[in-house]
Amino acid sequence: MPDFSWCKPRSSQGWMAWVLLLSCLLFSVSSDQFLSVQNLLDLAESYAVTGIFALGLFVVLVTGGIDISFAAVASVVQYLIATLFVQFQFDNALVSILLAIACGTLFGMVNAVLIYSLRIVSIIITISMQSLLFGLLMWLTDGRSIYSLPEWWTQLRNVLPFELHGQPFQIGLPLVVMLSLTALTWVLLNKTHLGRQLYAVGGDAESARRVGIRVGLIHLVAYGYLGALAAIGGLVQVYRMGEVVPNALVGHELDVLAATVLGGASLMGGKGTVTGTLMGVFLIAILKNGLNLLGVSDYFMNIVVGLVIMVAIAVTHYKKRKETDVSFV
Repeated sequence: MPDFSWCKPRSSQGWMAWVLLLSCLLFSVSSDQFLSVQNLLDLAESYAVTGIFALGLFVVLVTGGIDISFAAVASVVQYLIATLFVQFQFDNALVSILLAIACGTLFGMVNAVLIYSLRIVSIIITISMQSLLFGLLMWLTDGRSIYSLPEWWTQLRNVLPFELHGQPFQIGLPLVVMLSLTALTWVLLNKTHLGRQLYAVGGDAESARRVGIRVGLIHLVAYGYLGALAAIGGLVQVYRMGEVVPNALVGHELDVLAATVLGGASLMGGKGTVTGTLMGVFLIAILKNGLNLLGVSDYFMNIVVGLVIMVAIAVTHYKKRKETDVSFV
Protein backbone atom coordinates (compact mmCIF):
# COMPACT_ATOMS: atom_id res chain seq x y z
CA MET A 1 0.00 0.00 0.00
CA PRO A 2 1.54 3.36 -1.01
CA ASP A 3 2.74 5.65 1.77
CA PHE A 4 1.20 9.13 1.56
CA SER A 5 2.53 10.34 4.91
CA TRP A 6 5.01 12.57 3.06
CA CYS A 7 2.19 14.85 1.92
CA LYS A 8 0.62 15.26 5.36
CA PRO A 9 1.15 18.84 6.58
CA ARG A 10 3.32 19.11 9.69
CA SER A 11 2.58 22.74 10.53
CA SER A 12 -0.11 25.39 10.14
CA GLN A 13 1.86 26.77 7.18
CA GLY A 14 1.72 23.32 5.58
CA TRP A 15 -2.06 23.21 5.95
CA MET A 16 -2.26 26.74 4.57
CA ALA A 17 -0.20 25.77 1.54
CA TRP A 18 -2.62 22.91 0.78
CA VAL A 19 -5.64 25.18 1.15
CA LEU A 20 -4.04 27.75 -1.17
CA LEU A 21 -3.27 25.05 -3.75
CA LEU A 22 -6.77 23.59 -3.62
CA SER A 23 -8.33 27.06 -3.88
CA CYS A 24 -6.24 27.85 -6.95
CA LEU A 25 -7.18 24.53 -8.57
CA LEU A 26 -10.88 25.06 -7.85
CA PHE A 27 -11.00 28.58 -9.27
CA SER A 28 -8.80 27.73 -12.26
CA VAL A 29 -11.28 25.01 -13.23
CA SER A 30 -14.27 27.29 -12.60
CA SER A 31 -12.89 30.33 -14.46
CA ASP A 32 -10.38 30.45 -17.31
CA GLN A 33 -9.46 34.01 -16.28
CA PHE A 34 -8.24 33.13 -12.80
CA LEU A 35 -4.80 31.74 -13.67
CA SER A 36 -4.05 34.39 -16.29
CA VAL A 37 -0.79 36.20 -15.60
CA GLN A 38 -2.46 39.61 -15.65
CA ASN A 39 -5.13 38.56 -13.15
CA LEU A 40 -2.55 37.13 -10.74
CA LEU A 41 -0.43 40.28 -11.00
CA ASP A 42 -3.47 42.50 -10.44
CA LEU A 43 -4.47 40.33 -7.49
CA ALA A 44 -1.05 40.63 -5.87
CA GLU A 45 -0.92 44.39 -6.47
CA SER A 46 -4.38 45.05 -5.08
CA TYR A 47 -3.55 43.23 -1.83
CA ALA A 48 -0.02 44.64 -1.44
CA VAL A 49 -1.20 47.29 1.04
CA THR A 50 -3.07 44.67 3.06
CA GLY A 51 0.12 42.60 3.09
CA ILE A 52 2.19 45.53 4.34
CA PHE A 53 -0.27 46.20 7.15
CA ALA A 54 -0.40 42.49 8.02
CA LEU A 55 3.40 42.27 8.32
CA GLY A 56 3.45 45.13 10.81
CA LEU A 57 0.50 43.77 12.76
CA PHE A 58 2.13 40.34 12.88
CA VAL A 59 5.16 41.78 14.71
CA VAL A 60 2.82 43.24 17.34
CA LEU A 61 0.92 39.94 17.65
CA VAL A 62 4.20 38.11 18.20
CA THR A 63 4.74 40.17 21.37
CA GLY A 64 1.28 39.27 22.65
CA GLY A 65 -0.29 42.64 21.82
CA ILE A 66 -2.79 43.85 19.26
CA ASP A 67 -3.18 47.15 17.43
CA ILE A 68 -6.32 48.26 15.60
CA SER A 69 -5.20 51.86 14.92
CA PHE A 70 -2.84 51.23 11.97
CA ALA A 71 -5.41 52.21 9.30
CA ALA A 72 -6.13 55.52 11.05
CA VAL A 73 -2.37 56.14 11.38
CA ALA A 74 -1.94 55.50 7.64
CA SER A 75 -4.81 57.88 6.83
CA VAL A 76 -3.41 60.67 9.00
CA VAL A 77 0.07 60.28 7.51
CA GLN A 78 -1.36 60.36 3.98
CA TYR A 79 -3.21 63.59 4.64
CA LEU A 80 -0.23 65.19 6.39
CA ILE A 81 2.12 64.61 3.45
CA ALA A 82 -0.53 65.71 0.92
CA THR A 83 -1.27 68.88 2.94
CA LEU A 84 2.41 69.82 3.03
CA PHE A 85 2.40 69.76 -0.77
CA VAL A 86 -0.89 71.62 -1.19
CA GLN A 87 -0.24 74.31 1.42
CA PHE A 88 3.55 74.77 1.17
CA GLN A 89 4.42 73.15 -2.18
CA PHE A 90 6.79 70.81 -0.35
CA ASP A 91 7.86 68.40 -3.08
CA ASN A 92 10.90 66.49 -1.78
CA ALA A 93 10.20 62.77 -2.21
CA LEU A 94 12.88 61.39 0.13
CA VAL A 95 12.18 63.83 2.96
CA SER A 96 8.42 63.29 2.59
CA ILE A 97 8.78 59.51 2.82
CA LEU A 98 11.12 59.75 5.83
CA LEU A 99 8.74 62.20 7.51
CA ALA A 100 5.81 59.84 6.91
CA ILE A 101 7.71 56.89 8.40
CA ALA A 102 8.80 59.01 11.39
CA CYS A 103 5.21 60.12 12.06
CA GLY A 104 3.88 56.57 11.77
CA THR A 105 6.59 55.28 14.10
CA LEU A 106 5.78 58.02 16.62
CA PHE A 107 2.08 57.14 16.64
CA GLY A 108 2.94 53.49 17.17
CA MET A 109 5.29 54.30 20.03
CA VAL A 110 2.63 56.46 21.70
CA ASN A 111 0.40 53.37 21.72
CA ALA A 112 3.19 51.31 23.27
CA VAL A 113 3.87 53.89 25.99
CA LEU A 114 0.17 54.13 26.90
CA ILE A 115 -0.26 50.35 26.97
CA TYR A 116 2.87 49.71 29.03
CA SER A 117 2.59 52.63 31.44
CA LEU A 118 -1.16 52.41 32.09
CA ARG A 119 -1.22 48.58 32.14
CA ILE A 120 -4.37 48.58 29.99
CA VAL A 121 -5.22 45.84 27.50
CA SER A 122 -3.71 46.81 24.14
CA ILE A 123 -6.92 46.46 22.14
CA ILE A 124 -8.65 49.08 24.36
CA ILE A 125 -5.86 51.63 23.89
CA THR A 126 -5.54 51.08 20.15
CA ILE A 127 -9.29 51.20 19.48
CA SER A 128 -9.35 54.49 21.40
CA MET A 129 -6.39 55.77 19.36
CA GLN A 130 -8.08 54.70 16.14
CA SER A 131 -11.25 56.56 17.08
CA LEU A 132 -9.29 59.64 18.19
CA LEU A 133 -7.08 59.89 15.11
CA PHE A 134 -9.83 59.14 12.60
CA GLY A 135 -12.28 61.46 14.34
CA LEU A 136 -9.78 64.33 14.37
CA LEU A 137 -8.90 63.71 10.73
CA MET A 138 -12.51 63.77 9.56
CA TRP A 139 -13.34 66.78 11.75
CA LEU A 140 -10.37 68.90 10.66
CA THR A 141 -10.69 68.01 6.96
CA ASP A 142 -14.49 67.76 6.71
CA GLY A 143 -13.85 64.49 4.90
CA ARG A 144 -12.47 66.27 1.83
CA SER A 145 -10.28 64.29 -0.54
CA ILE A 146 -7.04 65.67 -2.00
CA TYR A 147 -6.38 65.18 -5.71
CA SER A 148 -3.51 67.62 -6.24
CA LEU A 149 -0.50 65.50 -5.36
CA PRO A 150 3.23 65.62 -6.21
CA GLU A 151 4.34 63.78 -9.33
CA TRP A 152 6.72 61.47 -7.45
CA TRP A 153 3.77 60.11 -5.49
CA THR A 154 1.31 59.40 -8.30
CA GLN A 155 3.32 58.79 -11.47
CA LEU A 156 3.21 55.07 -12.23
CA ARG A 157 6.63 53.53 -12.76
CA ASN A 158 7.70 50.48 -14.73
CA VAL A 159 9.26 48.06 -12.24
CA LEU A 160 10.65 44.63 -13.15
CA PRO A 161 9.11 44.32 -16.65
CA PHE A 162 9.10 40.90 -18.33
CA GLU A 163 7.63 39.11 -21.34
CA LEU A 164 5.70 35.85 -21.45
CA HIS A 165 4.60 34.30 -24.73
CA GLY A 166 5.26 37.64 -26.41
CA GLN A 167 3.01 39.54 -23.99
CA PRO A 168 4.56 42.36 -21.92
CA PHE A 169 3.95 42.35 -18.16
CA GLN A 170 5.46 44.05 -15.17
CA ILE A 171 5.70 43.60 -11.42
CA GLY A 172 4.53 46.93 -10.04
CA LEU A 173 6.01 49.09 -7.31
CA PRO A 174 3.41 48.16 -4.62
CA LEU A 175 4.27 44.45 -4.91
CA VAL A 176 8.01 45.19 -4.89
CA VAL A 177 7.60 47.28 -1.73
CA MET A 178 5.59 44.54 -0.03
CA LEU A 179 8.13 41.84 -0.93
CA SER A 180 11.00 44.04 0.28
CA LEU A 181 9.25 44.62 3.61
CA THR A 182 8.55 40.88 3.82
CA ALA A 183 12.26 40.17 3.53
CA LEU A 184 13.07 42.86 6.11
CA THR A 185 10.50 41.52 8.58
CA TRP A 186 11.71 37.94 8.10
CA VAL A 187 15.31 38.96 8.80
CA LEU A 188 14.23 40.98 11.84
CA LEU A 189 12.30 38.10 13.40
CA ASN A 190 14.48 35.16 12.40
CA LYS A 191 18.05 36.40 12.14
CA THR A 192 18.44 38.99 14.90
CA HIS A 193 18.67 38.92 18.68
CA LEU A 194 15.85 41.47 18.74
CA GLY A 195 13.59 39.05 16.89
CA ARG A 196 14.20 36.33 19.49
CA GLN A 197 13.35 38.85 22.20
CA LEU A 198 10.09 39.72 20.44
CA TYR A 199 9.05 36.06 20.46
CA ALA A 200 10.21 35.64 24.06
CA VAL A 201 8.08 38.55 25.28
CA GLY A 202 5.06 37.11 23.46
CA GLY A 203 5.67 33.66 24.90
CA ASP A 204 5.91 34.82 28.53
CA ALA A 205 6.51 38.49 29.32
CA GLU A 206 7.27 37.86 32.99
CA SER A 207 9.87 35.19 32.22
CA ALA A 208 11.38 37.47 29.58
CA ARG A 209 11.65 40.26 32.15
CA ARG A 210 13.38 37.94 34.61
CA VAL A 211 16.11 37.02 32.15
CA GLY A 212 16.89 40.69 31.52
CA ILE A 213 14.77 41.53 28.47
CA ARG A 214 13.48 45.10 28.60
CA VAL A 215 9.82 44.39 27.88
CA GLY A 216 8.85 48.06 27.60
CA LEU A 217 11.53 48.65 24.97
CA ILE A 218 10.41 45.59 23.01
CA HIS A 219 6.86 46.96 22.96
CA LEU A 220 8.19 50.28 21.66
CA VAL A 221 9.97 48.47 18.83
CA ALA A 222 6.96 46.32 17.90
CA TYR A 223 4.35 49.08 17.89
CA GLY A 224 6.77 51.55 16.32
CA TYR A 225 7.48 49.04 13.54
CA LEU A 226 3.77 48.64 12.85
CA GLY A 227 3.39 52.43 12.77
CA ALA A 228 6.24 52.70 10.24
CA LEU A 229 4.73 50.01 8.01
CA ALA A 230 1.29 51.63 8.34
CA ALA A 231 2.79 54.88 7.02
CA ILE A 232 4.45 53.06 4.11
CA GLY A 233 1.23 51.21 3.35
CA GLY A 234 -0.64 54.51 3.34
CA LEU A 235 1.83 56.02 0.85
CA VAL A 236 1.59 52.94 -1.38
CA GLN A 237 -2.20 53.06 -1.32
CA VAL A 238 -2.17 56.68 -2.56
CA TYR A 239 0.34 55.71 -5.26
CA ARG A 240 -2.12 53.07 -6.49
CA MET A 241 -5.24 55.24 -6.34
CA GLY A 242 -3.79 58.65 -7.26
CA GLU A 243 -5.72 60.48 -4.53
CA VAL A 244 -5.94 60.90 -0.76
CA VAL A 245 -9.34 59.86 0.61
CA PRO A 246 -9.52 60.24 4.42
CA ASN A 247 -11.81 57.26 5.00
CA ALA A 248 -10.48 54.91 2.32
CA LEU A 249 -8.51 52.64 4.67
CA VAL A 250 -10.47 52.75 7.92
CA GLY A 251 -12.95 49.91 8.25
CA HIS A 252 -10.79 47.10 6.83
CA GLU A 253 -8.74 46.43 9.97
CA LEU A 254 -10.46 43.12 10.70
CA ASP A 255 -9.50 41.79 7.24
CA VAL A 256 -5.84 42.41 8.10
CA LEU A 257 -6.21 40.86 11.54
CA ALA A 258 -8.01 37.85 10.05
CA ALA A 259 -5.21 37.35 7.52
CA THR A 260 -2.51 37.32 10.20
CA VAL A 261 -4.43 34.91 12.44
CA LEU A 262 -5.31 32.76 9.42
CA GLY A 263 -1.59 32.54 8.69
CA GLY A 264 -0.88 30.96 12.07
CA ALA A 265 -0.26 33.95 14.34
CA SER A 266 -1.64 33.60 17.86
CA LEU A 267 -3.57 36.33 19.63
CA MET A 268 -1.79 35.16 22.78
CA GLY A 269 1.64 35.95 21.30
CA GLY A 270 4.85 34.07 20.62
CA LYS A 271 3.59 32.16 17.55
CA GLY A 272 3.50 32.52 13.80
CA THR A 273 5.75 33.15 10.82
CA VAL A 274 6.17 35.81 8.15
CA THR A 275 5.46 33.31 5.36
CA GLY A 276 2.28 32.20 7.14
CA THR A 277 1.14 35.81 7.37
CA LEU A 278 1.54 36.32 3.61
CA MET A 279 -0.25 33.02 2.98
CA GLY A 280 -3.18 34.30 5.04
CA VAL A 281 -3.27 37.55 3.07
CA PHE A 282 -3.24 35.81 -0.29
CA LEU A 283 -5.74 33.14 0.72
CA ILE A 284 -8.28 35.87 1.43
CA ALA A 285 -7.26 37.62 -1.81
CA ILE A 286 -7.65 34.42 -3.85
CA LEU A 287 -11.04 33.62 -2.33
CA LYS A 288 -12.42 37.09 -2.98
CA ASN A 289 -10.96 37.30 -6.49
CA GLY A 290 -12.09 33.83 -7.49
CA LEU A 291 -15.61 34.31 -6.16
CA ASN A 292 -15.80 37.68 -7.89
CA LEU A 293 -14.84 36.10 -11.23
CA LEU A 294 -17.65 33.59 -10.69
CA GLY A 295 -20.11 36.45 -10.17
CA VAL A 296 -20.83 35.60 -6.54
CA SER A 297 -22.57 38.27 -4.47
CA ASP A 298 -20.37 40.35 -2.17
CA TYR A 299 -22.55 39.35 0.77
CA PHE A 300 -22.15 35.65 0.09
CA MET A 301 -18.44 36.22 -0.52
CA ASN A 302 -18.08 37.51 3.03
CA ILE A 303 -19.88 34.40 4.31
CA VAL A 304 -17.46 32.09 2.48
CA VAL A 305 -14.37 33.99 3.64
CA GLY A 306 -15.68 34.03 7.20
CA LEU A 307 -16.31 30.27 7.16
CA VAL A 308 -12.84 29.54 5.79
CA ILE A 309 -11.25 31.68 8.50
CA MET A 310 -13.30 29.96 11.23
CA VAL A 311 -12.43 26.48 9.97
CA ALA A 312 -8.74 27.31 9.61
CA ILE A 313 -8.52 28.75 13.13
CA ALA A 314 -10.48 25.81 14.57
CA VAL A 315 -8.18 23.27 12.91
CA THR A 316 -5.07 25.13 14.08
CA HIS A 317 -6.25 25.34 17.68
CA TYR A 318 -7.44 21.70 17.69
CA LYS A 319 -4.02 20.59 16.45
CA LYS A 320 -2.33 22.70 19.13
CA ARG A 321 -4.54 21.20 21.86
CA LYS A 322 -3.75 17.66 20.70
CA GLU A 323 -0.03 18.43 20.77
CA THR A 324 -0.18 19.82 24.31
CA ASP A 325 -2.67 17.34 25.80
CA VAL A 326 -0.90 15.59 28.65
CA SER A 327 -3.95 14.22 30.45
CA PHE A 328 -3.85 10.66 31.81
CA VAL A 329 -7.51 9.95 31.10
